[in-house]
Amino acid sequence: MIYLSQLLGNPVYDLDGERIGRVSDLGIATGEVFPRVTALAVEGPGRTPLMISWRKYVENFDEDEVSLKVVATDIRFSYLQPDEVLVARDLLNKQIVDTRGMRVVRVNDLKLSDTSSAQLRLLGAEVGSRGLLRSISPALETAVCRAARALGRPIQEKIIAWNYMDLLERDLSNVKLSVSHKTLDELHPADIADIIERLDPRLRGQVFAQLDEERAAEAMAELDDDELAAKLVSGMEDATASRVLSEMDPDDAAELVGELDYERAEKLLSLMGVNDRAAITQLLGYRESTAGRIMTQELVALPETATVADVVEAMRALDEDFESVRYIYLVDDERRLTGVATLPLVITSEPDTPLKTIATTDPLTANPEDDQEDVAEDIAKYNLLAMPVVDEDGKLLGIVTVDDALEVLQEEHEEDLQIAGSTAGASSDDRSGLLTQLLSAEMWYFFWAIGIVACTLLANSFGRDPFQGLLVAAALPLCLRVANDMARYAINSYLEYDEDDEDAPTLLGFSFVGTAVSAVFIGVALLVMVGVENVLQAMVIPEVVAAGGQSDLIMQALRALNVGFKVAGITSVVAFATAPVYLLRLRARDRAGQDTSGLGLRVIAQLVALVMFVVLVTAFFAGWVW
Repeated sequence: MIYLSQLLGNPVYDLDGERIGRVSDLGIATGEVFPRVTALAVEGPGRTPLMISWRKYVENFDEDEVSLKVVATDIRFSYLQPDEVLVARDLLNKQIVDTRGMRVVRVNDLKLSDTSSAQLRLLGAEVGSRGLLRSISPALETAVCRAARALGRPIQEKIIAWNYMDLLERDLSNVKLSVSHKTLDELHPADIADIIERLDPRLRGQVFAQLDEERAAEAMAELDDDELAAKLVSGMEDATASRVLSEMDPDDAAELVGELDYERAEKLLSLMGVNDRAAITQLLGYRESTAGRIMTQELVALPETATVADVVEAMRALDEDFESVRYIYLVDDERRLTGVATLPLVITSEPDTPLKTIATTDPLTANPEDDQEDVAEDIAKYNLLAMPVVDEDGKLLGIVTVDDALEVLQEEHEEDLQIAGSTAGASSDDRSGLLTQLLSAEMWYFFWAIGIVACTLLANSFGRDPFQGLLVAAALPLCLRVANDMARYAINSYLEYDEDDEDAPTLLGFSFVGTAVSAVFIGVALLVMVGVENVLQAMVIPEVVAAGGQSDLIMQALRALNVGFKVAGITSVVAFATAPVYLLRLRARDRAGQDTSGLGLRVIAQLVALVMFVVLVTAFFAGWVW
């Protein structure tokens, strides 16, 4: 076994031992289960690129060099064939799709197997840390692996076999990877959507272009990020984008069209068929985040006089891709909903059984203007698979299905976590995720460090001992943590109570409770500080003076600490008194349909506390107060 990283850069010698260059790449024939290396790319004198046949010219190879069968003058150069790729150029350090594990990974190295004296075959891609270490230095890989093994935590290779790799770059969609390869468009649409979301942004359009329009529509509907879906549609030609939207369910298409700019949306709608356009336009007529916006009109509605046999005939006439049927809806001549029959009950009834005898005559319904979250919660509460949506006259407009309800609840849950500042779901391997977790948990450390520097510089600029600045800043964590708790207090109140909730506290009561709690907390801290100061003055300072020490230094230090706690107390009380401002901001952004980051809100609260603390400390050092 040998790895690509062990071959790249090795010298290439001809039959006479003359060096003709170094290995720069290997070419493989892709139409095999484990592709043969068919070409050797050499960087010749003056960085001249050369390509030669591996089978014709390579005699043997190892981790140190490659030897050829002929002298340099007998070499005939070749070109890369249509079914060949260069592994270093096209695979190494590139993103690929592991179609077995259904994930996006980055190739750190490639594992090769010599099946004869000079024949190489590509086994697969190394996507783990060992490949990354080896690409830096084989000695580093060996040392790290030995250390890990000694600690009882051996580092295993992570190899993805060639026949489970899907290439993404260089427009390689026409390259046949292997005779038994499972291609990207054969995966489940949800897996395709997950893969596309994890890809490098510049590759998403390339991968999406490989899918047929039906599979593209299914994958588009599974994307969690509406903005990403809109970007993908924006990158398509108008006719293609319009056909993809027509393949989608009307509710999914309406949600996507709503993310596009007006001119683009109008153009795509104008290219659709009349029925598809009418269905999408009708849904777009409802406000965002309402039941009307997420309902589907794919349902089975029959007259009140229908029988079980009529249900069978109606279902036989449905298209193959029709939304799953869970209920049969009974309507009168004006399409007013009069009853709902469950499919299991229909199946177990005799063919001539009238539907109205087995239907629920007073079903739970929703209005198209109802909040989608309320509808989703009702579906979950009553264990429904779908809820009919009717207008003020009781006419059946559509249904909200359980999958759309679950999606709404998931989105609302994620929004609540974001507002609360949670970092749940952040990958432990994601550096930005780790940084976010650190900032979320202990961000006050960063502001404290800034405050220490600021207070020290202020003390020095006003001719004070910089040590006094350090002592004043010792109380800064108090108000930073209070400001952080104030922001959490506002966020929790926002999440717990709706704006029109009768149990929600008034803004005045909200502010009073927070201010009272912070005042009590700060009061206790100040009493402790005063007690410590009195003890020092009564017992410690006389002994220091008697021993020949200077009491002035101790008194200055005490005064600095005292001022620091006073400033922190004032800042904390003001922070909680302004808590309603944050609550009002959250509600205003919610009414505007805008998301709010809880982490960002807490950063703002602590930044305001820091600025106020530094301003009051400036007043102290300048001699304006205390």
